[in-house]
Amino acid sequence: MKELFDALTFNEAGLIPAIAQDQKTGEVLMLAWMNRDSIKETLATGQVCYYSRSRQKFWRKGETSGQTQKLVEFRIDCDGDAILLLVDQTGVACHTGRRSCFFRAVRGGQLVTIAAPETSPEALYGKNLTTDD
Repeated sequence: MKELFDALTFNEAGLIPAIAQDQKTGEVLMLAWMNRDSIKETLATGQVCYYSRSRQKFWRKGETSGQTQKLVEFRIDCDGDAILLLVDQTGVACHTGRRSCFFRAVRGGQLVTIAAPETSPEALYGKNLTTDD
């Protein structure tokens, strides 16, 4: 663990960005934040655990929605300032009910939605959500 943490560069808040990518399709699912403890938890359990900046606590992916991420491989970039998590995603990754959080694109100079929700936030969380980490 020491070698891993020596290779990582955390920001002033003790966080590092983590990109979740579907290990089967290569689709980029989401970006969230991790701290030392959420990294340790993820590596120990194999279930992806992030750090919620808004709640100031661990956020185990799927603990509320059931849409979990199982860790397949943990990678770091060349500078050690970003993490790539190859995951097996159960259900959708985005709190909006879409498979990926990256569902908007600039096309023809316009911001367009390129993926429809697969389920509703209400079905996932029992309430209407508009933002999340």
